[in-house]
Amino acid sequence: MSAFRAAAIQMRSGVDPQRNAADLAGYVADAVGKGAVYVQTPEMTGALQRDRKGLQSVLKAENDDVIVRTASELAAKHGIHLHIGSTAIARDDGKIANRAFLFGPDGNILTRYDKIHMFDVDLDNGESWRESAVYAPGADTVVIDLPFTRLGFAICYDVRFPQLFRAQALAGAAVITAPAAFTRQTGEAHWHVLQRARAIENGAFMISAAQGGVHEDGRETYGHSMIVAPWGEVLAEADHADPGVVVADIDPALSAAARAKVPNLKNARPFGLVVENGGQSERLVVAS
Repeated sequence: MSAFRAAAIQMRSGVDPQRNAADLAGYVADAVGKGAVYVQTPEMTGALQRDRKGLQSVLKAENDDVIVRTASELAAKHGIHLHIGSTAIARDDGKIANRAFLFGPDGNILTRYDKIHMFDVDLDNGESWRESAVYAPGADTVVIDLPFTRLGFAICYDVRFPQLFRAQALAGAAVITAPAAFTRQTGEAHWHVLQRARAIENGAFMISAAQGGVHEDGRETYGHSMIVAPWGEVLAEADHADPGVVVADIDPALSAAARAKVPNLKNARPFGLVVENGGQSERLVVAS
């Protein structure tokens, strides 16, 4: 493991994947110009399209997707690891995946991750989302060894499920990720604390590129792409909702140091949960 420079690209993806792919090329060039060798993009890099028919009209299988093709070319052109936070992909079974990709410096796909937790919520002021009506959830999270670190994958709403990141940390991930398209409402309330909490409780770097601003489909996302250190310091943040690139230097040794200071991963113990109800007790065994 060795130190490296990471970049988080903040985008304002529209409904046209071709235009978003062209924007992506410019942002990646900017990140590489700032010295990044690992570059991450937000959730739904290819298109933010709330209308299901509109999304289906631009949906492609992985082999035909313009973001997949463009990302492969960009990774090879710049000799970087390029992490597409996610894009919508047509599956062979007719369903849609919210899928992340990691491309190596040769342009090949190193791994994929399909978002596990679906954003099915009813927020204040009538804002409601039902991702499960459009997307098929994934079943497995992923960690992968890169030349400079072990990296864990998640997407957006996954950040509210700490057990996913704990599993990655226990598997040795020194860098965890949650590229996102957080709503403005939930972002203002929870974005910063969730990013820092996942980093602190796992002694890991947290890198989360985000969508930001008012999009063509009418939604508003929070932005504030962040890179957080294992001790909870914010190393880099886009302190706004506008498109751009933030970078930070990542030293995986600092993850090991944080875990040595507070070895909560090692100190975790299985425990029972006792439910008392009207004089009756039930004990459930809960994994640590």
